Amino acid sequence: MKHTYQIAGMTCDGCKKSVTEKLSNVEGVSQVTVDREAGTATISMEQHIALETLQKALPKKYTLSEKKTENIFENTSSEEATSKLKQLKPLFLIFGYLFTAAILLHYKNWNTGEAMLDFMGLFYIVFSFFKFLDLKGFPESFRMYDPLAKVLPVYGWIYPFMELGLGLLFLMRLQIHLALWVTLVILGLTTIGVVQTLLGKRTIQCACLGTALKLPMTEATFIENALMLVMAVLMLLNLV
Repeated sequence: MKHTYQIAGMTCDGCKKSVTEKLSNVEGVSQVTVDREAGTATISMEQHIALETLQKALPKKYTLSEKKTENIFENTSSEEATSKLKQLKPLFLIFGYLFTAAILLHYKNWNTGEAMLDFMGLFYIVFSFFKFLDLKGFPESFRMYDPLAKVLPVYGWIYPFMELGLGLLFLMRLQIHLALWVTLVILGLTTIGVVQTLLGKRTIQCACLGTALKLPMTEATFIENALMLVMAVLMLLNLV
């Protein structure tokens, strides 16, 4: 018999290989086919094997679940939208906190430019923090869509440090021009990769908050990058 399961947590070909090997070693499994892009694992087994048994064979970073079948009586698009919003909840909360912090820092003597600089600084500091939580896993996930990281793997390793450095420059008001131009370059490149991924309808994990939080690549990633790019452009024009 053959069953297809959804599997979450795969970010690279090494993950695919590991999942295939672990599931193949389960007693009663005769063949395993893993599709990383689709996030599925098709398992041929001599007799039914409980989902719990298969899950125990995998490292904790991978989550196995029954593959949902289409049902004309169910509003699958609505369910998918709800699930996506639930997954993106941490991102929305973080942005809410960042906006609130930037506003509270300047509400007595309001200065839009200063508030934007603080928002950008806090953005980089917070987002680099989540990348540092799994610095080893971030580069592989990042190179799935960032054009420069694909051709220059070391870029994925230094990117979190670049974000941390940019955050400090914005918050300390040091080398603002340089920080703004670097922002345009690195987020511009990433946004190109995000757009290509969305247009290609590829299902991958977004690395904006590292790999500790499993966020799907959605339009929210594009909006987040676009917001920072617009702020950078406005600040550069204001400083001319």
